[in-house]
Amino acid sequence: MLLPFPAFAQLDLAGVFFNEMVIQRDQPINIWGKAAPGQRVTVSFGAISRSGRAGKDSTWMVTLPAQKANTKPQELLVRAGNQQVARSNILVGDVWLCIGQSNMEWPMVGEAHYQEEVANSDQPLIRFFNPTYAGKNIYGTVYTDSVVQMLLPERFYQGRWQVCDSSSFRLMSAVAYYFGKEIKEQSGVPVGLINLSIGGAPLETFIDINALERSRRFSDKAKGDWLINNQLPVWVRDRGRQNVEELAAVPADEYGKNHPYKPGFAYLSGIQPLIQMGIRGVICYQGESNAQEADRVEEYGALTKLMVDDYRRKWNNRRLPFYYVQLSSIDTVRYNGYLWPDFRDEQRKMLQMIPHSGMAVCSDIGARDNVHPTDKRTVGKRLARWALNDIYKLESLPSGPLPIKAHWDEGQVTVTFCYVGEGLATADSLPVRGFSLDGKVDTEASISGNTIVIKTTTKPGWVYYGWKSFSDGNLVNSEQLPASTFRLVVR
Repeated sequence: MLLPFPAFAQLDLAGVFFNEMVIQRDQPINIWGKAAPGQRVTVSFGAISRSGRAGKDSTWMVTLPAQKANTKPQELLVRAGNQQVARSNILVGDVWLCIGQSNMEWPMVGEAHYQEEVANSDQPLIRFFNPTYAGKNIYGTVYTDSVVQMLLPERFYQGRWQVCDSSSFRLMSAVAYYFGKEIKEQSGVPVGLINLSIGGAPLETFIDINALERSRRFSDKAKGDWLINNQLPVWVRDRGRQNVEELAAVPADEYGKNHPYKPGFAYLSGIQPLIQMGIRGVICYQGESNAQEADRVEEYGALTKLMVDDYRRKWNNRRLPFYYVQLSSIDTVRYNGYLWPDFRDEQRKMLQMIPHSGMAVCSDIGARDNVHPTDKRTVGKRLARWALNDIYKLESLPSGPLPIKAHWDEGQVTVTFCYVGEGLATADSLPVRGFSLDGKVDTEASISGNTIVIKTTTKPGWVYYGWKSFSDGNLVNSEQLPASTFRLVVR
């Protein structure tokens, strides 16, 4: 359970500290909890000890010096008077916060390569905190009393740290698992994965409600009852009303009844209790719930930037990495797939809006009629490429081709790309597919070195790539990484 600390003065550790956890390397280590007011508290981790005192409110925090990565399990020991609390089998490595909705939540047991991966699943250097949450997988019906009782920030998430093995990894986020495995294998550093994803969740639930209130653009998202706030996704509010509208006993505040989709609720329940704890970065697979209305699509980049900027302030790290998954391809009326090209392009533009970010393209592995493509291995590995290139300094391409500019001259449009490696190619060795000059009709395009050339006698206003809900674009770089959907002004 993610609690700041228990509500009594007996010596205890905050709820984020469990056996088998990973503590972030190369950052000061904050340990906190509760004890009798004025009591001296001594914290030992490995060979290092530091002391502090509990305040009048019984809270205490002791900061230990930063440690290097350590694959040897250590014990965390806290003493106050004749009381003692211990946590064992703790590693020092890199801790990643994993947020998003059902595609991030999607468990290994349902992943395309699960049976193959079972043989590789004993990974003692990979640890994960993969809590369940109140209301999980309850759709289209009213919550029971037992669920309602858990709709409090201190009760919402329930779980503990676990070592990755063939049993525990069954329910682990598949995207997070493959991401963490790739990081561990390439760096040798222990990896901790904190998975706070929620199926169907809008981005707004992972944003501090105070950050929304302070925002000139998004303050209306934090006004009044969220269930009738038309600044929030319609689908999300409909789902919330199905669960809690008819219930009188649901915990509530000025923003309305608590629910996994309520603005700020996942942040308050899961992320805020982690703020004093060091992390290496954030990975995110979210967007389907924010991609079903044009207004929500148009605002998504700025809304994500608001969230990331707030996280960076809270963790006091202006360079906190943020790597995210671009939505895949889909072709179904149910999810308003006709808006997905715009949404994917909005996500592409976030790379320029948010420094120290990276985007994993996966439009080539989408499922035509399913919002949950089961190949999460490819997604996790593509996310890891950004981290390995940016943080761990591996010399590899972090991404497929991304457009830089489109220029018209002498009867042709030339599109220039970055991240081409040794050159552009097509995934299937067939002629280039996926380009258009109007976003509707395919146009012939050809590869010329590191550029795409489109013949046209008149200057077009735009050039499009992958501009279909279910893209058949086949442009890749020399490492077979796919190009992003884009719409680019022709200069």
